Amino acid sequence: MDVAARKHLPTVRLRRLAYQLRGMRSDAGLTREDAAEKTHMNSATLWRIETGKVRPQKRTVLALLDLYGISDGQQRTELLDLLKDSNQLGWLQAYEEVLSDEYSAYISFEAEARSVRNYEPLFVPGLLQTEEYARAVTAGVLPECSESDVAHRVEAPMKRQESITKDTPLKLWAIIDEGVIHRQVGGVDVMRGQLRHLADMTKQPHITLQVLPYEVGAHAGMHGAFALMDFPDPYDPELVYIENRVNAMFLESPSEIASYSSLFEYLRAAAVDPAGSVRMIKKSIDRMDEKGR
Repeated sequence: MDVAARKHLPTVRLRRLAYQLRGMRSDAGLTREDAAEKTHMNSATLWRIETGKVRPQKRTVLALLDLYGISDGQQRTELLDLLKDSNQLGWLQAYEEVLSDEYSAYISFEAEARSVRNYEPLFVPGLLQTEEYARAVTAGVLPECSESDVAHRVEAPMKRQESITKDTPLKLWAIIDEGVIHRQVGGVDVMRGQLRHLADMTKQPHITLQVLPYEVGAHAGMHGAFALMDFPDPYDPELVYIENRVNAMFLESPSEIASYSSLFEYLRAAAVDPAGSVRMIKKSIDRMDEKGR
């Protein structure tokens, strides 16, 4: 994949810069049209800058800071540092050829998030997958991929799991549909290992897992999976990520965040409590063991 095509890939730092520039303009009492006119910029271009769609040039940021009356040297340096680092994807650059732009962006956001609330109706959440399960899922949903491509695609999700094992780990609250613990992805041995891993991971204080039982029937989460992220920096608003086979998108308006927050709370209330969910997982393991005897 052409690396140039990724030059505007959203990152946490680019989004933070956009958020702060937008706030500074508002504090200065200027409309977007006012600011664009005074800096000889197209209004649409300023909109793309303020929404993190494009990475502005240094001279553009400096012109905006001058217009907004930002004279504090430290503040200006911090914003320019954000601009400088806004393109950095770290280890993800090694996987540019196999990961979509949106998924790469999601991983970069997740790596800096404080917590993730994740609903998955079909798969074990990526942060909790074993390598064998991840390989079986990838081969199953992307049958056109070669074995080498599958192996390369699996490396990134495994690397991604460092976010829940670092010194200050990401807080994960995951809700999965009951079908996830019964569908034998990769066969009995792979699935048994995956379920045991799930049960073990729930012993971590920063990981909560719930199972949404079949008996709930039709529910609001049947529209599909989503992840709701929040961040430690107040300049990084919450973010929702949703995807399907052909595309993915980020949602960040207050109304969208509120809608998905309410949805997650509904699913959390409808799901079996964490202790009961672990018991369900262990019963599923026991059934596999019995069939194997």
